[in-house]
Amino acid sequence: MYDIIIIGAGPAGLTAAIYAGRAGLNALVIDKAQSGGTVNVAPLIENYPGVDKITGIELMKLITEQARQYAEIKEHTMVLDIHDNGDSTFSVDTGEEVLKSKFVILATGTQYRKLEIDDSDEDSDDYIGRGLSYCAVCDGTFFIGREVIIVGGGNSAATEALYLNRVGVKCSIVHRRDSLRCDGKLKEDIKEAGIKVYWNCEVKHINGENSIESVTLYNNKTHEETTIDVNGIFVAIGYVPHNELAKQCGVKCNEQGYVIVDEHMKTNIDGIFAVGDITGGIKQIIVSEAQGAIAVSTIDKDIIV
Repeated sequence: MYDIIIIGAGPAGLTAAIYAGRAGLNALVIDKAQSGGTVNVAPLIENYPGVDKITGIELMKLITEQARQYAEIKEHTMVLDIHDNGDSTFSVDTGEEVLKSKFVILATGTQYRKLEIDDSDEDSDDYIGRGLSYCAVCDGTFFIGREVIIVGGGNSAATEALYLNRVGVKCSIVHRRDSLRCDGKLKEDIKEAGIKVYWNCEVKHINGENSIESVTLYNNKTHEETTIDVNGIFVAIGYVPHNELAKQCGVKCNEQGYVIVDEHMKTNIDGIFAVGDITGGIKQIIVSEAQGAIAVSTIDKDIIV
C-alpha cells in the first residue's frame, strides 16, 4: 500500500515525489517512457531559476536523481487503469501488477500538436534541434537577428511572435486562415509591431540539410507556392493533453481536454489530483513543479487530519 501513486515523471510528478518523501509519505512514480517527460528534448533552458544554462535532459536527470532519494520510480511502465475501490483507496493496474494507494496524482502532461507538412515524405520533427522549435521562450535567443516564422494563429502564436520580435528576432507569422484567432489586443499588438502575416498559408516543405534554410508555403486560396528564406520555425498550433486515464476513471476535463482542478490541484474525484501541463494554463517547468508541491502539501494535510 502506497500513500501516493504519481503517474507521470515530468517536472510536476518528480517534484510531487520529492515533497512526498520529505513529508514521510510512501510514494511511487510511474511513467510510460523515460523519466523527464517532454523537457528531455529541450535543447537549452535559460530561464530556470538558479541555473544559468542547461539542457533539458541534464536538468531532468538532476531532478530525477533527487526524486529517487525520496520515492520509487518505475520507468517504461504503462498504467492501464485506475480503479476506485470505494474504501478511500485506489488500485492502479500496470498490466503486470495491481498497486494500491490512498491517493493518485495525475501528471501525464501533454504532447505538442505536431506540425503536419504537405510533403508526405517529410517529418517536421526531424528538424527539432536544427531550427524547429515548439517553445519561443526556450529557444528564441538563438535566433536574435535572424529570420524565423511562427506557425499558428491563436493566442500562443501571437504571444510568441511578439516575444520573439521584442528580443530581436525577425519574425513573421504563417496562418492557414485569413484572420488571427487570438484576442483583439494581441491583434493590435501584432499590427503595431509590424509583424508580417502570411495569410491562408501552410508549410508545404522545409528546405535545408543540416539546418533550416527556407520554407515553401502553399496558399490554400490561390493554390500558389512561395519559398521564403528563414533560419527557424516556431510551431504554436496547440497541445494535445494526455487525458486518457483521467477520462477513463471519471475525472472531468474542460472543452480543450485539460483536467479541471481547484486551487489545491484536486479533481472532481476525492483522492485524485492532477498537476502540470495536463491541467492547462501556463506550460512552464516551474509552474508544473509548483503544482506538484501544492498537491502533496494538500495530501499531507488531509492525512494528518
